Amino acid sequence: MKKIAIINGPNLNRLGLRKPEIYGTKTMAQILLAIQQAYPDVHLIYHQSNHEGDLIDWIQEMNEEAHRADGIVLNAGGYSHTSVALRDAIEESEVPVVEVHISDISQREAFRRVSLLTPVCAHSIIGKGTNGYRMAVEFLLT
Repeated sequence: MKKIAIINGPNLNRLGLRKPEIYGTKTMAQILLAIQQAYPDVHLIYHQSNHEGDLIDWIQEMNEEAHRADGIVLNAGGYSHTSVALRDAIEESEVPVVEVHISDISQREAFRRVSLLTPVCAHSIIGKGTNGYRMAVEFLLT
């Protein structure tokens, strides 16, 4: 059974409530349920934190022998644009990391247009709405 970790960064605990015109109305629980129904043979692990260090810890944990995942889906939220430390954790990861952005960051405010994470991720899915999570899981399964 494949094991995939989905890790969300700051403010993504507010999916379905925060700026629905940008991020949609689906909650993370609804997104996870749909992915699990589409891929019943995949063991999904979900983490969300508003704290940068937690995200780094989880990426590192998914690389440890006892907890190793087959892939990581990461929506780092605002940390995508600011966190060199998170970038370093991804670069060191032996587990492939797929970056997800619900909105099209190239069409957002200037400070959101560059992701420090993109160059060190195995793949990036940007601007596909919450469907990007499922697309990231598909990428990791192929």
